[in-house]
Amino acid sequence: MDEICNTPSRHPQIVLPWRSDGDLTRLLSREWLVTNGLGGYASSSLMNVATRRYHGIFVPDLPSPRGRTLMVPRLDEEAEFGATRVRLGGVEYADGRVDTDVSNYLTEFCREWQTPTWRFAFHGRRLSKRIIMPYGQNSVYVAYCLEAGEPVTLRLRPFVTFRRPDASLSEARKPPFPLTIVEGRYEVHLCDEVPDLKLCLRPEGGVFVADHIISTQISYRVDRDRGSPHVESLSSPGYFLIELERDRSVAFVASVEPWEMLERGSDAVISGERDRLQRLMAQWPGEKDEFELLLGLAADQFIVFPGSRLEEQTLAQASADVARTVMAGYHWFTDWGRDTMISLEGLTLSTNRHREARAILLTFARYIRDGLIPNLFPEGERTGLYHTVDATLWYFHALDRYYEHTKDRETLLTLYPGLVQIISHHMSGTRFGIGMDPQDGLLKAGADGYALTWMDAKVGGWIVTPRRGKPVEVQALWYNAVSLMGQWAEAAGESPERWLGIGKQIQDSFNRRFWYEPGGYLYDVIDGESGHDVSLRPNQVLTMSLRHPVLRKDRWTLVLSVVRDRLLTPFGLRSLAPGHRDYKSMYFGDLRARDAAYHQGTVWAWLIGPYIDAWMKAGLDPAEACRLLDGFREHLSDHGIGTISEIFDGDQPYVPRGCIAQAWSVAEVLRAYQKTQHDHRDA
Repeated sequence: MDEICNTPSRHPQIVLPWRSDGDLTRLLSREWLVTNGLGGYASSSLMNVATRRYHGIFVPDLPSPRGRTLMVPRLDEEAEFGATRVRLGGVEYADGRVDTDVSNYLTEFCREWQTPTWRFAFHGRRLSKRIIMPYGQNSVYVAYCLEAGEPVTLRLRPFVTFRRPDASLSEARKPPFPLTIVEGRYEVHLCDEVPDLKLCLRPEGGVFVADHIISTQISYRVDRDRGSPHVESLSSPGYFLIELERDRSVAFVASVEPWEMLERGSDAVISGERDRLQRLMAQWPGEKDEFELLLGLAADQFIVFPGSRLEEQTLAQASADVARTVMAGYHWFTDWGRDTMISLEGLTLSTNRHREARAILLTFARYIRDGLIPNLFPEGERTGLYHTVDATLWYFHALDRYYEHTKDRETLLTLYPGLVQIISHHMSGTRFGIGMDPQDGLLKAGADGYALTWMDAKVGGWIVTPRRGKPVEVQALWYNAVSLMGQWAEAAGESPERWLGIGKQIQDSFNRRFWYEPGGYLYDVIDGESGHDVSLRPNQVLTMSLRHPVLRKDRWTLVLSVVRDRLLTPFGLRSLAPGHRDYKSMYFGDLRARDAAYHQGTVWAWLIGPYIDAWMKAGLDPAEACRLLDGFREHLSDHGIGTISEIFDGDQPYVPRGCIAQAWSVAEVLRAYQKTQHDHRDA
């Protein structure tokens, strides 16, 4: 059985025992993730066979214009004794062969703190393997320890490449890659203007055998199943050999840091990371159960220094601040404005990381242009893209949550003039057709070729859910922002009357125009390209869930009843109700098929947070709200171990899809769990 260990020592673990006759798909479909606080990562399947082109042992986030870059995609690991070799890593080939011994000798996979750990037993020996990335460094340690039995010789062969994880396989730089060996230091030159890749063992020892090979016909099954190019060749400069004795740890290290930063052994690195996480957990008030601790550890992986935008550190330090941002999801999302602001409370405030919350708000404030915060920062680029109508409005929500938790009036007043400018731009009109309609006070948006709301799937020139006009959740966010400005004006010593007047116009117009009487719920968009859109979607939940609900209270239970019956699943809300002509029950297939389903029935985990907020505001049963999160306990042992997926299929068995680790999924489940636990105890 897979289990979340309940340990009184606050040593959070997820343990997945394994038997050699187990279903191999469990090892191939589940994935591990390690991060470094800079946006870089290491990740693969539990079988240590890469199943997607994003997988790699070492994927640092390099300074602009590079971004996250795959440098060590694969590490072949063999334990040798006599004439016997046991392969602890592996590869899948284009003909379907999976070449590894992992499933025969693995006894257990365990995620301890944030460290993936494998335990093997073979021929009277027990061996463990751990992978860790030191916080704030572009390095990875793969550590091995012989826990019982006679010594073995480790043969460790790294393969190298140079490409972005999201790039086509054909875009990888072609070998050979020059190898330099000076006084026992091994460096591989992968690209000009990028630090050489350093390879070594820690502690020092063993030998390196320069033996260049090319491994061909490597296949990535997830890409294959999606109809994408999935076969590539990889180059290796050679391999390390070292004898592993009982109770001795040896680590393979890959890094782009200076050599003097690579002196520590793996035990010190693992201990240092454990101490860092213990300090973080010590900040959290009150006693936490295992589920909450695991969610808090998952949250930590998204809060990062802007690794590829080094100038942000300089700007922040000039004002005695720090720079922080949020990686929206692993493996392919960078920092997105919308995702960051939705996630901020759960990631930082629920874990008492107020300093990071403030840093995130200040970081995004530096990028405000024409009344908008960036929608996203493309991989490796310094300049944000601004094509969003709702991200900026979510900024007001995030600041509200920060101010409530901290009462930090100084930061509020620092940001207040910028907030006034944001609202002014929205009232007078700004980019992408975003602007207030003076007739009803509602916010409209729309521009050819753009999807401006969070439902933003696009394939070539096809906008799957354009939602041009006046989307329902945008009005909820707009009203909330204007109402908050009324509160904050008083804190700034100004009259709130201007904001109160605008807010009343918005609320009156909204309740008059958005109610869809035949369905007992809200239009999804009004004044759209084809009139009013009666599609039943989850966006209307935000009209009740925010600090200042725009929807009349007497309609709350009616809307929630419809949403519960048609959209609610064990893992969040469907993005479109079943029965609609565009409903898609599965997120699967090639890019066009997946994007056609992305917001057309696919379940989004983050929406469980606003739904629970609305449920509890309506005075409904807090115990039932708590039970809505039960499915996520088991999910922590599925897909991305110890974290929460981006999306799920719309129908049973609700297969997890998309990113294996999504910031707003983790954030909203953690926040909602704390809320339901608190309110349930008080009930």
